[in-house]
Amino acid sequence: MIATEEHAASGQSINLDEVCHYLPHRFPFLMIDRAEEFVEGQSITGIKAVSSNEPFFPGHFPGNPVMPGVLLIEAMGQSGALLSSKTLDFKPGEQTIMFLGVEKGKFRRPVVPGDYLRIPVKLLKIRRNIHFYEGEVRVNGALCAQCIFSAMAVPGKA
Repeated sequence: MIATEEHAASGQSINLDEVCHYLPHRFPFLMIDRAEEFVEGQSITGIKAVSSNEPFFPGHFPGNPVMPGVLLIEAMGQSGALLSSKTLDFKPGEQTIMFLGVEKGKFRRPVVPGDYLRIPVKLLKIRRNIHFYEGEVRVNGALCAQCIFSAMAVPGKA
């Protein structure tokens, strides 16, 4: 598990308004509702309540709704982008955090309507302005997805 007890005790919470200040994503593609356990330069835990009204459920899959795995990776990416945005001298509207790569992606358990996602992300290192992260998606402590991913801030508005 990525998040630690010490981070939970000392971390900062981030509400939806602040998430939207730093991230360019909006409904239906905003994959985190808020964040907890933010420790500058180290880690964050994104939070998402998965509603039965999510726009992808009618087609994925009819009669057996499952959140697409690629959206779980996107939720980890948005959590990582929020971590880096609040850690860097980041200028929302002038820069955008962009995905560069995903490695070791694994899907362990389906995410279904009514699930409450905890998305712990840890910043592993920064090398030549590229941020490397480890992320997970958990529901009730059970691991649903995990990956290593990278991103960087680029000039321009998304």
